[in-house]
Amino acid sequence: MTLTVETVETTIYDGQKPGTSGLRKKVKVFTQVNYTENFIQCILDANGSALKGSTLIVGGDGRYYCKEAVAIIIQICAANGVSKLLVGQNGILSTPAVSALIRDHKALGGIVLTASHNPGGPNSDFGIKFNCGNGGPAPDVVTDHIYQLTTAIKEYKIVKNLHVDITKVDINTYNINNQQEFVVEIIDSVENYVNCMKEIFDFGKLRKFLSGETTGKPLRMLIDSMNGVTGPYVREIFLNCLSASEDSVVHTKPLPDFGGLHPDPNLTYAKHLVQTVADGKYDIGAAFDGDGDRNMIIGYKAFFVTPSDSLAVIANYVECIPYFQKYGIQGFARSMPTAAAVDLVGQKLGKEVFEVPTGWKYFGNLMDAGRLCLCGEESFGTGSNHIREKDGIWAVLAWLSIMQHTGLSIEDILKLHWSTYGRNYFTRYDYEECELKSCNDMMAYLENIISDLSFVGREFTAGGKTYKVKMADNFSYTDPVDKSVATKQGIRVLFEDGSRIIIRLSGTGSTGGTVRLYIDSYEKDNILGEASIMLKPLIDVALEISRLPQFTGRSSPTVIT
Repeated sequence: MTLTVETVETTIYDGQKPGTSGLRKKVKVFTQVNYTENFIQCILDANGSALKGSTLIVGGDGRYYCKEAVAIIIQICAANGVSKLLVGQNGILSTPAVSALIRDHKALGGIVLTASHNPGGPNSDFGIKFNCGNGGPAPDVVTDHIYQLTTAIKEYKIVKNLHVDITKVDINTYNINNQQEFVVEIIDSVENYVNCMKEIFDFGKLRKFLSGETTGKPLRMLIDSMNGVTGPYVREIFLNCLSASEDSVVHTKPLPDFGGLHPDPNLTYAKHLVQTVADGKYDIGAAFDGDGDRNMIIGYKAFFVTPSDSLAVIANYVECIPYFQKYGIQGFARSMPTAAAVDLVGQKLGKEVFEVPTGWKYFGNLMDAGRLCLCGEESFGTGSNHIREKDGIWAVLAWLSIMQHTGLSIEDILKLHWSTYGRNYFTRYDYEECELKSCNDMMAYLENIISDLSFVGREFTAGGKTYKVKMADNFSYTDPVDKSVATKQGIRVLFEDGSRIIIRLSGTGSTGGTVRLYIDSYEKDNILGEASIMLKPLIDVALEISRLPQFTGRSSPTVIT
């Protein structure tokens, strides 16, 4: 059969602007005529002459429309001079696995099909993002270029009669236009990633720890993949490699609609896990999001570990992980809204600590420059420089390594940490799918009030506590490596006692606007209080300053973490 390239005329779709982690819309948007084809063509065009003869990685979280999108990507890549595709079997590849494959195969990049922690199904969300040659999400200069191309596209190239069976691990070779060889290799989705984890952690020690061989008591563990992409990885690592029991894992089959679950690993959407662990039968519980880059850690009786504390604890014990013993410890970093707990660890260890905008792509330059080895975001993302993405399974293996190293429970590890460094009480309120104009009006209002010179020094009182404004701004960031600048990254109000209020609009939703309100308060001595009680006065102040209920019409958040 002759495989020929066709050129298809198309029309422009407005709004194909990638957000923090790619382009996310409802499935019904992506399934419009030529919508997905347009965006894929623009991703390829943005790579220019480097595309010819290149290798790309393709895979996703298995959500609805994933397989159809893989088929389109294969056909368009064949028509545009790509030499080879490595495609996850059944279209399945976790986001961390894509990053690892890009780096291991020195690929030009990867196309990741995911809407991360957003719901899946025919009436829910889909997403496409491009990862560059370092394995990380495309930086602003690349996504801006892709977007500009989407505003001018007139045609795309495709090989319509190329059909590949992605259900079987195999190497498929084709001849395009009787001159170009095109290879589509369907690969085992988990093998490369599992080998990577074996190089980072001591699986022998972890296996003995889980079985109780070294402690006299087996570790009771419950891992919830929430019917997302991590299921096959979890089964291979925890059941086959670490010999955990079958009842240690749940929801391990990737499903197009995640089985009706909302694959966002937090106290709200992973409530089944939280309720089960709260009964006292487990020493550790963990959950992951749809594409496997986020994680939630809870201890005995569902003792909750905030992502900010998780990052700080891993930083404090990072030397117990063989990977860091071998490659050394560079700096640490956190996203701006993340509580500053890791800053204190960095100070003690004499390491650089960076504060960057939200979005994993901002960590990549620091890693590539050798200045960063560990980083995290308050949105349940933690990772290291083994790849250029956050990595949920990696985070759980890191915590198991710390538990094995210290011989302590998760709660005791946290209490010891707080007694040493103090405690950053932290919470995040999410107001999802708000009316976008109202959100923008609120941000403009906040921009106006913090620009008033009299705002600094003002006092706000709630719940018997008074907070005096030390400074306020709309966070901007200058990359210390390439000197690129990111502006308007979120309104910050910092108080003299070290407390912080941060308000920003999220770029990860598919419809409307999502307002995120972050509350962070540091306590040196009062470390065992109830977070909701400790933070309520500052939350009330934040709602007063922002007038968020008035602007959004919301009396309460969608999610509290």
